[in-house]
Parts: sequence; C-alpha cells; structure tokens
Amino acid sequence: MGLLQDLQNHILIADGAMGTLLYSFGIDRCFDELNVSKPEEIERIHSAYLDAGATVIQTNTYGANRIKLARYGLEDDIKIINQKGVELAKRALQKAENKGYVIGTIGGIRSFQKSAFTLSDIAENFREQLHVLLSENVDGIILETYYDLEELKTVLQIARKETDLPIITNVSLHEQGVFQNGTRLADGLKMLEELGADIVGLNCRLGPYHMLQSLEEVPLFEHAFLSAFPNGSLPRYENGRLVYESDEHYFYEAALQFRKQGVRLLGGCCGTAPKHIRAMAEAVSNLPPVTEKEVKERNVPIHVLPMKESQETPLPDIAKNRRSVIVELDPPKTLGLEKFLTGAKALKKAGIDAITLADNSLATPRISNVACANIVKSRFQLRPLVHLTCRDRNLIGIQSHLMGLHTLGLHDILAVTGDPSKIGDFPGATSVYDLSSFDLISLIKQFNEGLSYSGKSLGQKTNFTVAAAFNPNVRHLDRAVQRLEKKISCGADYFITQPLYSEKLIEEVYEATKHLNVPIYLGIMPLISSRNAEFIHNEVPGIKLSDSIREQMQKAGNDKEKGKREGLAIAKSLIDAAFDLFNGIYLITPFLHYEMTVELTEYIHEKEKAKRERKISHV
Repeated sequence: MGLLQDLQNHILIADGAMGTLLYSFGIDRCFDELNVSKPEEIERIHSAYLDAGATVIQTNTYGANRIKLARYGLEDDIKIINQKGVELAKRALQKAENKGYVIGTIGGIRSFQKSAFTLSDIAENFREQLHVLLSENVDGIILETYYDLEELKTVLQIARKETDLPIITNVSLHEQGVFQNGTRLADGLKMLEELGADIVGLNCRLGPYHMLQSLEEVPLFEHAFLSAFPNGSLPRYENGRLVYESDEHYFYEAALQFRKQGVRLLGGCCGTAPKHIRAMAEAVSNLPPVTEKEVKERNVPIHVLPMKESQETPLPDIAKNRRSVIVELDPPKTLGLEKFLTGAKALKKAGIDAITLADNSLATPRISNVACANIVKSRFQLRPLVHLTCRDRNLIGIQSHLMGLHTLGLHDILAVTGDPSKIGDFPGATSVYDLSSFDLISLIKQFNEGLSYSGKSLGQKTNFTVAAAFNPNVRHLDRAVQRLEKKISCGADYFITQPLYSEKLIEEVYEATKHLNVPIYLGIMPLISSRNAEFIHNEVPGIKLSDSIREQMQKAGNDKEKGKREGLAIAKSLIDAAFDLFNGIYLITPFLHYEMTVELTEYIHEKEKAKRERKISHV
C-alpha cells in the first residue's frame, strides 16, 4: 500500500523541523551539507521523529539545489548531498522497523526579490535536484515553503511530467488566507490540485492558530488531500537567535482542530520538535479522517475602494503629447531649506512640469525628500516626483513609506536601486536591498491594485505612476535596453536617464529605444567647472566626456562664472541634439545652482515656441 492509499482511511503524521533542532545544537551553517559531513546528526533527528510517531519522513534536502548551495560554494555537490539525504532517511526508517514513507524535499527559491531568478532559472535548478531525488527511489516529493504561486505552479508542472509518485505542495502565506498576489488560498490550492498535486496545504510562517483560520476557508477537494505543517509559535529574538515557544499540549489540541478541517497529513515546521509531533500523533491516532466539513466564508472583504482620481495629467502622458521638462533639485545635506525653496519657486516660475527629489543620492543623508515634496507641493503648487530607493528601507519600511506617500497625495515615484552605502558618508551603514528596482516597480503597481506585498487588501487602490532609471552610459547599450524592457514588464510607465554628454550617444539612445511605447526623459546636467568635468570623466562609473568638452571646460580655468557659462553652452548643444528626438527633458541641477536649470528650462521653452511659430508660418 502506498502513501495515497494510506491517506484514504488514515491521518498520517509527518516529521517536524530539521533546521530548528540543528540550530539548537549549536550548528549554524549549510544544513543540507550535514548529510555528508555529519550524517549521524541527521539520522539521529530522523530517528527521534520516528520514535515520536511520525510515519512520513522528509529528506534533509530543502535547500540542496544549485542556487542555494552556491551561497556556500557547494553547487557542485548537489548529487552527493541529495543522495545522502535520501540514504539517511531510509536508514533511520529501516532501523525503526516502522511502516513509513521517505519523501524527497525541495524548497522554494523566490522570496522578496522575485526578479532575482527567472522562471526558466528556477525550472532548470528544480529539474536537477528532482532528478537526483527520483533516482534514489523516494516514496514521493514534497514541494514546501513556496510563497510565490507562479513559481510553485511552474515546478509542479515539471514534477508531474517527470513522475507518477505522490506530490505534496505546501504553500506559505505572508497573510492569513491569501497569497501575496491576492489569490485566495482556496483558489490557489484548487489550481494546484488541477495541475496534478496529490496533497495540497500549508507550511511555515503561520502557527497553528492562523493556519487553522486559513484552512477554515478551504473545502475538501475531490482529487487532493489536505496537509498542514504549522510553525511552533511566533518566534522571539534572544541574544541574536530566534527562539520558538509552545508546549506539546497546545499541539495536541491543535491536531484535533486540524482533523476537523480535513487535514490528513499533519507535521510541523520551524520551531517544532519531536515532542510536538508526539502530541499530534497521540491526538489523532485512533481517529478517522473527516469526509465532510463546513467551509467558512472569508469575512475580510477582498474588494478595495477605487483609487482617487487625480486632477493632474500623468507625467508620461504629458511627455507623449507635448514638450515636458522636469528638474532635479536635491534636498539639502544640512538643515535649512531657504536656498532650496528659492530654487523651487524659481523653477516653478520658469515653467517646469515637475521637480524631482532624490532619496539620499550617493548614499549621503539629506533632508527627507518626502518632507521637501510636501512643502513645495503645498507652498508653490509644484508637482513633486519623489525618488524611492531600495537601499535604506526594508520591506516593512518601503510599504509604510508608500502608504504615507499616497496619504500625502504624492503620486509620482521614481523607483531606483540606490547607490550602495559604502560610497557615501557612512560606508559602514547597512544597505538593505530587500527588493530590487524591478521588485519595487512591481510592488508599487500591486499597490495600484489595492494589495500590499503580502496580498492583503490596502482598503483602497493607489494611483502611483512609476518612473524607472535608465543608464545609457554603458558599453553594451542593447543590454541596457533589455533592462528597460524588463522594467516595462514589471510596470514602469516611463524612464529617466542618467546625464548624457555626447550628441552621438543621444542619437544612439533614440535609435535603440524608439520601439518602446513609453516616454523617455533624457537627462542633461550642466557642468560647472573643469574640476567638475574631470571628476565626472574619471570617477563617475560609465560616464566619459569627449576631449572637446573637457578642453572647453579647461578654458574657463578657475573662473567660476566662466565655467558655468561654458557648462550652459555645452548643455544647450545637448538639448539641441535631443530636442527633435525626445519630448521629455530631465535637467539635473548641480549643487543647488538652480539658476542654471532655470536658464536651461527657459531655453527649452523658447525653442518650443520658435518651433510652433515656424509651423504656423508654414501653414
């Protein structure tokens, strides 16, 4: 009789956490590799769970794939680590002389940074580990701790084509009852059943309380059994370690409730130990599985209020239909906004469409760009375009920040990775990077659907427009354009480039991007001195100035005013080159010298006026 046949009439008990026990023994390294270097420890843990009443044992191979093993330089040891993982589980089962099953474990890859690995990367990585486990004659495959439904569907389809063995799919939820893309748990599990999963359920992240609440909304399926592998509890942080606390009596009672929800495969995840498994085994040992249950309707509304209509035309629409000028004016590095506000007022008068505000550019602390944005919007009715980096905030902070921007009515965002902290004033500061710029763009667009990262309703939709960064100052422009296309697929509405200092490159950028159906604001930053030019040429990655530009700036010598005039002349020639190719111009103010970007803004408007007058005269 096999695993699925046993589940027809019995509730089976699986094992609990492997990593938690190893960690408690003082082992803190690649747990999968211990199959080879400390096999006796792994076998001892398997045996402890079997003694506690488990009949389904998972191989210690959760992270034994090329992507995860590469973090430890072990990517070439995939075969031996997975083979030993199966061998140790089988040996423990044989010594216990119990009837049971050894299930090959494969863990999920995607976490916060979904864009870090493509689905094709994941598929290739998955096939390699799957084939090793199948060659070792496991009794089934368990796909566990998958937060991303798209990833799980991809690997499940691969596994289903490769084997007729039972497949268990355990998903993990950030939020009770809902996937991070907003799909309801019941609907997601139904999709997995239809793709061929034999057992569907939950593991990790949630303890028994919230996992039970999630399962209350899940019906019994016709072709798939339900599983549950809860965490021991919510962890607390103590002396640099995560500690889980829950007693076995609580798990005894929880097992009875899991049975009522139709669960037929019951185990444990983080924070669980043999004592928890023993309690669950004792609770359901003589109880048959339920065949009917009352499904509870989700009491949290999944609909959200529509977004508030904005009175402003979106910046990408402006750039599609007419000449548009946006200007970067960085918030000050020190307290006091007088010069900044004077500059913002002058730029408003010059007729810019938006003022862009960097988010601690070059990893240097500045007055909050949100504070500055709110002031210029309320005081001058000037539209702010707020930069948002992935560097300074973890996922919690980013989500809170976005909610705050929406609440303040600041709906224009430039999503950027952010310069690493080591180049700034505090090189020892942590660069967070929970998300990449691709992930941040996707998250902002998910907010526009009314969903948080976890899939929970935000209560209303936001109406952000998202700009993305484009650096054409690279050796291979075609690769940079491929990144643009990827950002468009994530939801980018338009692009803002790094400053360009070559008329030839401006033409090349146009030719390389003219197929894209999104506007591009071409970046131009006036030089202010020969020293400034030499710094940009020699120390700013990717930007090289022509010999003629450097010579032109050198002629100014140490004369500051002459240096600015030469810089403005060069910027105007670049504007001339870009004028008929790009509707959007992005002027970057150097060192708060706003009078320079005011002059360039007026120059652009004069050119546009002259162009219109020529058209009228021709008519």
